[in-house]
Amino acid sequence: MPIKQRTHHGKTLVLQSQRQPLPHTWLIPCLESVQCWAKEKSFDYQFLDDEFFDILPQWVLEKTAQQKVVATDLARLKHLQNTLLAGYQRVIWLDADFLIFNPEKFCLPTFTHRPEHYALGREVWVQEQDPSTNKAEKAISRFKTYTKVHNAYLLFEQGNHFLDFYTAHAERLLAKVAGPISPQFIGPKLLTALHNVVQCPVQETAGMLSPWVIRDLLAGGGKGLDLFRQKSPLPLAGANLCSSLSASEVLPNQALDNLVKLLLTRAYI
Repeated sequence: MPIKQRTHHGKTLVLQSQRQPLPHTWLIPCLESVQCWAKEKSFDYQFLDDEFFDILPQWVLEKTAQQKVVATDLARLKHLQNTLLAGYQRVIWLDADFLIFNPEKFCLPTFTHRPEHYALGREVWVQEQDPSTNKAEKAISRFKTYTKVHNAYLLFEQGNHFLDFYTAHAERLLAKVAGPISPQFIGPKLLTALHNVVQCPVQETAGMLSPWVIRDLLAGGGKGLDLFRQKSPLPLAGANLCSSLSASEVLPNQALDNLVKLLLTRAYI
């Protein structure tokens, strides 16, 4: 349901959305982890399902018909704007496949002496490279790391100047683009491009796990996980599990079901 236009002075709202019925059973503990964390923090919580896309103009729905994730990226921004307009002091977005496995360490940034009043999630993407054509090097697994930001976690407070700027330009770029649209066009790609220029504030404990890192976690270790830990500024307390890549050939069967159980049991990566 839409955010009601009433005053919520000093309040924080946590927003999530996912089509129904849930496409994966492992999403249930992910959603529950966020709901429990919000309750412990005395934050309001709202889950949006079928009405999530009602906020978008028809031309956006038509243009993104083949890339629903792009519509999702814009819809979340507009819902975040509406939340602040409704009077909430702070709004937090977490994707449905985001798991908070260490709630005590999943602490929000403070902006007492900083003017930004917003934060993005951290993406340290570890990916295995194609084997070398040199036979002597074929046995060596080579990994590469891409350090970026992501929108599976977003935090905005009253007084921030970034949300309206980001939303307006995301919609503007979407209106201008012709031909096929990349699924990350106005999400991580645009955010990372902006971050590379202005160095946006980042919540380092809100991360993202690639299939190669997930594989190593389930195996009890590996070169991909070692590199991920080396390149991550802080240990994670929550992470986006990339449900869109759950069918990756890198991952064993039931990988994300087993990963959720593992992380909730040991609460660290």
